[in-house]
Amino acid sequence: MALLFLCIKIFMVRILDVSLGTIRTIITVKGKNLLASMVGFIEVFVWFIIVKEALNTTETSLWIAISYSLGFATGTYIGGVLSDKFISGNLGVQVVTSRQDSEIVASIREEGYGVSVVDVRGKEDHKDKYMLFIEIDKKRITSLKNLIKKLDEKAFIVVNETKYVQNGYFK
Repeated sequence: MALLFLCIKIFMVRILDVSLGTIRTIITVKGKNLLASMVGFIEVFVWFIIVKEALNTTETSLWIAISYSLGFATGTYIGGVLSDKFISGNLGVQVVTSRQDSEIVASIREEGYGVSVVDVRGKEDHKDKYMLFIEIDKKRITSLKNLIKKLDEKAFIVVNETKYVQNGYFK
């Protein structure tokens, strides 16, 4: 019974510390270094406590290592889900349309997105196309991709995380 309790505790605490590590990494990339260092302190403190307990136990079982590893894997997954849910951010979306069609641009604008348009020409077919620049909140990417796919199935879409935005309009 003691081994089962220890394995469950290791598993749960590893989920916590690895999830914190994922969030810390994302916060660091976003340039919030003070907050990231505070999260990092908690992460390593929790990690140290559980590693010390896992290594200093009198129990000798492969289940301890399995619990530790499963906690890491599960924590990685949960950390990613949490970061998608709670950490806001902006995305720069570039769309190359398959043809020049002002209705595509008008439809995207009608949905409330700010769109900058540049005339471009494709390499293979030498057709005139549009390159659209759209800046959005990352939570809106699925609805924007679905809208673009509905308007132009052959559109080429590139999405990049934006670190800084000044002026302009974005939804």
